[in-house]
This record gives sequence, C-alpha cells and structure tokens, in this order.
Amino acid sequence: MSNMESAVTTSSAPIAVPMEPAAAQEPPKENIDPTGLIEDHILPKLDPEFLEYFVDVIAKAPPGHTVDLKDMRANPEKYRPSWAVDTSGYERVADHEVTSEDGAKFVVRVYHPDPEEFGDGPYGAHLNFHGGGFVTGDLQVEAQLCLSMREAGVVVVDVDYRRCPESVFGKAFQDAWAALNWTRDNAASLNVDPTSLSIGGVSAGGHISIVLQHLARDADIPLKLCMPTVPPSTDSLGYKYYTDSPFQSFHDFHRAPILPWKRIRWFGQFCISQDQLPKLRAMWPEWWLAPLRAPNWKGLCHTYIRTAEIDPLRDEGEAYGMKLIAGGNQVTMKRYMGSPHTFMYFKFMKTKHEFDSDSIRALRVAHGVGWGNLDARGGDSKA
Repeated sequence: MSNMESAVTTSSAPIAVPMEPAAAQEPPKENIDPTGLIEDHILPKLDPEFLEYFVDVIAKAPPGHTVDLKDMRANPEKYRPSWAVDTSGYERVADHEVTSEDGAKFVVRVYHPDPEEFGDGPYGAHLNFHGGGFVTGDLQVEAQLCLSMREAGVVVVDVDYRRCPESVFGKAFQDAWAALNWTRDNAASLNVDPTSLSIGGVSAGGHISIVLQHLARDADIPLKLCMPTVPPSTDSLGYKYYTDSPFQSFHDFHRAPILPWKRIRWFGQFCISQDQLPKLRAMWPEWWLAPLRAPNWKGLCHTYIRTAEIDPLRDEGEAYGMKLIAGGNQVTMKRYMGSPHTFMYFKFMKTKHEFDSDSIRALRVAHGVGWGNLDARGGDSKA
C-alpha cells in the first residue's frame, strides 16, 4: 500500500493561562525575499529556514549553470560544498578499489557500524550512490549521510562511480552493478551478510539505484530495500526545453531556488545532450535513460521513495512509485514539504534531520536491526 506522508506535523496548541494584561498574538510572518529571485508562487511554500539560507548564501554565489566544469575539475576544493566531510581519521572507514565490467577501476568507501552498539556482525549492507547530475559529486559530498546511515547498524558502501563527461553516460550504471557484486563477493572480508543488501541514492544516485533495482531483480539478487531520494525517472537531462516534460512540477518549479531548468541543462550538456541521445540509445537499454520506460514492473523489492515539495523532479519521482504500486510491489512514499531538491544536506533544516532519522529507521526495519538509539548523529562524530 502506498503511504504518501507530509514532512509537516501539527500538534494541539497549549492551553493559555489567563494573564493581565493579555497580549495579542502576532500573526504568522510571511516569507519575504529581498533578492527578488524567488517566484511569487514558490515563496509562500518555502521553509523559512531555507529561505534565510538562500538569501544569505545561495543568492550571493554564482548561479550553478555558470560554473566552469574545467575549473571545477582542476580545483575541486574551491567548489566543494560546506556539508562535505573529509573522513580521514574517522574510525571504521576504509577505501577499496573495485573493477568494473570494462576493466575501469573506481573506489568505494566502506563505513562500518560500531560493534559495541551493534555487535560483531555480520551486518546488512547498504550501497549509496551520490547525487550530482552524473557530472559532479564525490565521496566527500555525501559522507555525512553515510556516517548517519551506519547508525542503523549496517555497513554503508559509498560508490565513487564514473562521471560525465570524462566517461560516457551509462558507465555509472555499470560501476553500480560492479559495486553490488563486489559487495556480495567480498561479504566475508567485509563482515556483511550477502543476503541482506539494500541500495539507494540522492538525485542522480536515486536514478542509479532504481535502474539497479531492476537489474538485481532480473539477476535473481534479492534486495531488502531500494531507497531513492528526489530521483529523476525520465531522460529530462536530454530535454530541449523544460516544457518537454509531461510533469506539472517540472513546469511549476523550472525556476526553483535549487535545481532550476538552467542548472538541469548545464548537467545535460555533459551527459545526455540532444546530439548524444542517438548514440546513447544505441549503447544502452532505453529505460536506463528513463526508468519510467522499464519493461517489467513485477517482482521488485520494497521501495522507499522520498521527494521534495519544491523540486522540478518531484512528480516524476512519485510517478515511479505509482508504477511500482501498479506492478504489485510494496512501496512507501514520503514528500518533505517546504523543502528544495537538496534539503537532505542542510543541517539547519528540520526536514534534513527528519530525513536522517527516516533513513535510519527504514534501514533498521529492512535489515532487521534492533532499534537502539534512533537519534541520527548526522555524521558529526568520529566514533
């Protein structure tokens, strides 16, 4: 059964104690955007915590679609986001080299849980695929999420898959598949249970995870959970105009404060541009580019899809969930209200901390881990 939830909860107002003189309550403050960059129909919906960050930080930075990718590659620290974590010196974190199907090598970063809290194992394993439009992102960008998820008592395998344009679009899926099989093949040395595997990712990483979900089903590899967050499920990176999308959220939020259409086109030029599409369609199954076109929707693992209200990709992510439901699969869906595409990285947002707790809870249920402490630590501890 589908369970569409809201990230906003309500509670009963406390009983007021009569006081003299009684002070009138101030009306709720309306969101005000002094930059004038946020469209009128979006402004009232935005979480005030994010709006403050947008005004103070995002609005003062160069727009994402103006970034010089060559400079980004040459000077990664210059462009590394504030939420990135260098895990050097962290306990129970180690890098391993994996070989993909075509012989290319890439790195996975493995996070083990605390044996004093979760026992000696073997543990379930969760594979994480970072976001970044198949162009940006690395092992530091989602380290805080991985550190938080290992608090579920599972081993987290963060995959540094190949990115575009240095590698052709589609190699990321091959690397993801290689990482899944590497985890299974090395279960003993990793101290993981090869029968207790889950996968997930944010944005492009969510796209990768839902492709992998189908590949695993076809290969008779059971998964405990697929956990895509704000995933694209179409080939929107190849659209010529934002109006090419059949989804309302793509139209409503084509000028969203995060991931506007211009940023999507910036990603698209490096991986699924119009002139590349014929070549890519000849190289890979069509549904790798657009998972909504997958041919078989039966027998897929439990899926926990999370979307953000103020996100052009919202509706297509939820459409993927509805197709899973129509195929008879177990699906949980949650929409985080007032939140933009990358809310799960922003520690100042309540929905980010809710997201971390939701991830831990979902992974513990999927892998059958005892409940213990449900408070997500958010990657702040080196323990």
